[in-house]
Amino acid sequence: MSGPRTGGCLCGAVRYRVDGPLRPIVMCHCTQCRRMTGHFLAATAARRGHFTLAASEGLRWYSASPHARRGFCERCGSTLFWEGEGRDYISIAAGSLDDSSGLAIAAHIFTADKGGYYDIEPGAVQSPDGTFRAEFPAR
Repeated sequence: MSGPRTGGCLCGAVRYRVDGPLRPIVMCHCTQCRRMTGHFLAATAARRGHFTLAASEGLRWYSASPHARRGFCERCGSTLFWEGEGRDYISIAAGSLDDSSGLAIAAHIFTADKGGYYDIEPGAVQSPDGTFRAEFPAR
């Protein structure tokens, strides 16, 4: 899909726009993502220069560690973003996109921490410790 992508939270208090390519989906199974979402996190990402907040009235940030913070809507509780210190991109919960067509799963990371109640489908790249990095497509 070319052109801008938009998305936001369940109640609409947080809206965003991406005017560049999105990274393929990375499924994160770390303990923090599982606790934040209730399952694992499916996340794409946008370069900071391509990302714009259109409405941020309900946006709040939680510093999950000394090196990262997580964005969510204080009104409806929607999980929205992950922002790592020193990164040139912002991770975006794929389910918050208005249209996620054309995106594919690149990998599963932190699989050593995955929940005991599910299996990861065979065939996808798996990184037990999260060292896998998905590249952004060319514009």
